[in-house]
Amino acid sequence: MLINHELTMLDGSTKHLEDFSGQLLLVVNVASKCGLSPQYETLEALQKKYQDRGFTVIGVPSGSFKQELKESDQISEYCSMTWGVTFPMLEKAEVNGRKRHPLYKELVKTKDAKGLAGPVMWNFEKFLILPSGEVKRFRPKTSPDAPEILEAIEANLPG
Repeated sequence: MLINHELTMLDGSTKHLEDFSGQLLLVVNVASKCGLSPQYETLEALQKKYQDRGFTVIGVPSGSFKQELKESDQISEYCSMTWGVTFPMLEKAEVNGRKRHPLYKELVKTKDAKGLAGPVMWNFEKFLILPSGEVKRFRPKTSPDAPEILEAIEANLPG
């Protein structure tokens, strides 16, 4: 079970992980200037398809790989204007290293399909947090609509 972390949203408001209790969450470290940025479109499609069934994508803009815009308003404008993003976004945060966001300190303990845990490999690494608190990890190049992700979403929708 994950600790109830405080989450500072991109707009400066504060939420807690507990605010999403009972939901199926897909937490993804995102970046605006990354070759994988087109995944935003698929993430938004998943948000729209499943949001009424207790599913939420949470984007975490990250500077860990030096491919994110500097300011929150720039990130917000890019995401909404370029990809039509409506899912919640956290403020820019580190996902690796000594300044790693507390949520990611826990998430990186999760093993992927090959049994590997550890640092986030690149932008758009995905962590599916089940309503039970169990976490499933999918690496960056795994598309958000890959069969293994869709199967895990469908099997764990709370509503």
